[in-house]
Amino acid sequence: MHFAAWLSVGESVRNPAGYYRNNVAGAMSVLDAMIEENVRHLVFSSTAAVFGNPIETPITESHPTQPINAYGETKLAIERALPHYDTAYGIKSITLRYFNAAGADPDGELGEDHAPEAHLIPRAIDAALGRDTFQVFGDDYETPDGTCLRDYVHVTDLASAHVLSLSALRNGAASAQYNLGNGRPTSVKTVIDSVERVVGRKVPYTMGPRRPGDPAVLFASSDRVRRELGWAPEFEDVDVIVRTASRWREAHPHGYRKAIA
Repeated sequence: MHFAAWLSVGESVRNPAGYYRNNVAGAMSVLDAMIEENVRHLVFSSTAAVFGNPIETPITESHPTQPINAYGETKLAIERALPHYDTAYGIKSITLRYFNAAGADPDGELGEDHAPEAHLIPRAIDAALGRDTFQVFGDDYETPDGTCLRDYVHVTDLASAHVLSLSALRNGAASAQYNLGNGRPTSVKTVIDSVERVVGRKVPYTMGPRRPGDPAVLFASSDRVRRELGWAPEFEDVDVIVRTASRWREAHPHGYRKAIA
């Protein structure tokens, strides 16, 4: 299972060379090692960013792939390579296109800890707790409240999709690509409202300009993965997703650093 990649849209626009070296060359190194060691099953972490600005929503697997940032391009480069590795070397792969991974382990053991943190939900939680500032990137999109619409999928549900994918490959499944999302478009302002309900405090924020490389709307059709792998997300409600993230965030104010120390 190949999870390692850089994943910031904005950073990829500023530093495409680094993203190509890390995400493309790094993944090619993994594939080379798989060939040498006769490893023939791969679950590859991809992204909804391969689609770019959607022509229609919800986005199905057959939607045209036209990335508008280097992050999406680097993931699509590997997606395009995988069928050739299947034909030439017999590497069967399942590509999972994450929409917005969010939340934390419901048991409180594992959570989201980036330095610096760039994801919406943990940043909004930190702002509500008075730990950080928070900026919304654009309120002039053609959406109901002017902010971007995204599809938030709980990390535990993503994990279950990986287990199902590996099991399918071991049982002889053909290579495939699947979208992983709840199919529920949720705006940035809706997430802020959810954080305020869950944490019980206001989320102070400033309004900034649009971020380069951000589509207005991204949400998935996950019909194929539900039908073919039997995937069924357990944590679909945004308040539930935020609650698990908030519980971990409040219990780990310094992320994993205190535990490591």
